[in-house]
Amino acid sequence: MSNFQSLNNVLQHLKQTFVGKDEIVDLLGICLVAGENAFLLGPPGTAKSAIVRMMASCIKDGNTFEYLLTRFTEPNEIFGPFDIRRLKEGELVTNTAGMMPEASLVFLDELFNANSAILNSLLTALNERIFRRGRETRKLPALMFVGASNALPADETLNALLDRFLVRIECGYVDTDRLEEVLEAGWQLAATSPQHRPMITPAEIGALQQMARQVDVGAIRRQYVGLIHTLRNTGISVSDRRAVRIQNLIAASAVLSGRTTAIPADLWVLRYVWDTREQADVLSGIVDNVIRDEDKTQAHPRAFNATTPDPETILAEVRELSNQWNRGNLTPAAQSILRDKLRYIHSRTAWIGNTTHKEFIDKEIDDLWAQILKTS
Repeated sequence: MSNFQSLNNVLQHLKQTFVGKDEIVDLLGICLVAGENAFLLGPPGTAKSAIVRMMASCIKDGNTFEYLLTRFTEPNEIFGPFDIRRLKEGELVTNTAGMMPEASLVFLDELFNANSAILNSLLTALNERIFRRGRETRKLPALMFVGASNALPADETLNALLDRFLVRIECGYVDTDRLEEVLEAGWQLAATSPQHRPMITPAEIGALQQMARQVDVGAIRRQYVGLIHTLRNTGISVSDRRAVRIQNLIAASAVLSGRTTAIPADLWVLRYVWDTREQADVLSGIVDNVIRDEDKTQAHPRAFNATTPDPETILAEVRELSNQWNRGNLTPAAQSILRDKLRYIHSRTAWIGNTTHKEFIDKEIDDLWAQILKTS
């Protein structure tokens, strides 16, 4: 069985187990192949922890580390205590047995409870896959870090922590009309033996990560650069460092689609690099507008399976832009950004299924365009 098939079996098993969570599972698969970190945002009871635990249980012979962070979490609880025997000899050496420095997959729940005592060590581990403590420096075997929280950080000092998680995934409750499927799957899960789960080894995942490094992303680099410029002009911050790392996600999409060359449809992964909930719909609109007419036959299944936009969210965004325009005093650069935002919000309305909602929002957009043209 190929490495690709092994991972695909694991992902399919997760989708069958957790009804309505295909998007989360697909994105965790992308992050695993890309070697990038994923952040899950959502209220309690949306299966965030359960999905990660199930994925971890499918990694054969791999160590998993899971921890619920609190404001009082100490470094010893994450990285391990100092080795007492070595300490008596005058050496500060950490006993990492069973702790994060030895894990193949790391899950940090309530991520933004991290305190200053562990923050710097966590940032280094997340970004460089290196554990530093005193004179100790060692390479971490972690294939992926997953963080979860019920809310985005309110403290600006924690934004650096969020920044280390390239992919952001919103986790909500499953639609009520699928509740019966959820109940059945949950009942079956309790009766299923762990021995019957598909497995993949850390070595197989490592091989897939190496395959991703060999993908030709240069084939779409011009389109990618253009998309990054568009995002920045629309007010969505994409740093140079993040722009470089997003290429890993693009390459992972290609690998999981059975290709060695990236295609424009692989740009779908940029839907999930938002910083705020408000950005998510705008991002989807921009990305969907870029890839809409691309070839679907070789694309990742998630590429053209975007979430339908929320009409209320779009209407709120249009009215906010209208308020900004009516307040006046916008510089030419700010006016240009506002027009770009409105243009891409307008393209997003094409995905609204309810005709009445779509027509109402389109009229508000047309009215705002009329104001802009009148005063330009």
